[in-house]
Amino acid sequence: MEQQSPGITQLLRDWKAGDRGALDKLTPIVYRELRRLAAHHLKNERPGHTLQPTALIHEAYIRLVNQETPTVKSSPHFISIASQVMRQVLVDFARTRKAGKRGAGNQAPLDEASAMTEQRADELLALDLALERLQDLDPRKAKVIALRYFGGLQRAEIAESLGLTLATVKRDLTLAEAWLRRELTGGLPATEV
Repeated sequence: MEQQSPGITQLLRDWKAGDRGALDKLTPIVYRELRRLAAHHLKNERPGHTLQPTALIHEAYIRLVNQETPTVKSSPHFISIASQVMRQVLVDFARTRKAGKRGAGNQAPLDEASAMTEQRADELLALDLALERLQDLDPRKAKVIALRYFGGLQRAEIAESLGLTLATVKRDLTLAEAWLRRELTGGLPATEV
């Protein structure tokens, strides 16, 4: 991510203080990074996928504006919040798609229900459940893994965002990745990370 400017910092502070208009000013400044983040989230979809990064950005933006204003510490932290919202949009999208397949008749949030493959929806839902279990066992490791793989943040950015040392982030990633592999491949139930 580009060097953080005083304008971004002030807008983040204003947003933290409850000024929802600050988010409107902040969004164009970080739009390029949000677009990269959305593309990162969508990179594993099938070629020709009709759900585009712009649609994901817009849906995430609507949710960001309508949710309780979170405590934002820095620009990487803002990106991590946006990434979590995008992940939730995709998970909701997958759940709606699966519900539609069962005849529930629900509308997908982005009107793209046919775009996500059945296998990708299953994988995304399994990963989301595994991350929820990891969150219950070790919230910090869950946050680190989400920022790395859903947020696309580098280790140093994760360390800054969470106030951790780089060594702690590296260790958390290694342990959480091993735990998730075991969970997702049907290994023995993991009770510790």
